[in-house]
Amino acid sequence: MSPSDLPVAEVLDRAIGPRRAEADELLAIHAEISGERPVVWAGRIIGFGEHEYRYESGHAGRAPLLAFAPGPTKHTIYLVNDFSQRWPDLVARLGNHRASKACLYLTRLTGVDRGALRQLMEHSLAETRSAAH
Repeated sequence: MSPSDLPVAEVLDRAIGPRRAEADELLAIHAEISGERPVVWAGRIIGFGEHEYRYESGHAGRAPLLAFAPGPTKHTIYLVNDFSQRWPDLVARLGNHRASKACLYLTRLTGVDRGALRQLMEHSLAETRSAAH
C-alpha cells in the first residue's frame, strides 16, 4: 500500500447522503488524534501519518498510523490487529458495528459512542507507534 496524490475530498465524496457529513467528522477526529494531515492511500483509504512494518514472515511495507475509508454504505476504520480482543470493554460501548481482525465497520455514526470510538483509535495509534520503535 502506498500514498497517492488523489485529493482527499474525492475520497470523502464516496460517502453519500448523511454519511458524507459523517466522513467529515471522521476526518476531523482522525486528524485531531493523530496530529497528522490526511493523505489518500491505495486510492480509497484516508490515512494519517505513516509507519513501516515487518512481519515475522519477512513481509514488510508501509501503512498509515491511523486510517479510514468512507463509502456509500459504510465507514471502515482501520485499527490494530485483534482490537476487539484487546479492548472488549470499548468495543462493547461502541453501539451498532461489525468488526473483523483489524477493521471496524460502521454503517452510520448515529448512536455510536464517540468517546469509545476515540479511545479505540487512541489505543490503536499508541500500539502502532510503540511497535514501530
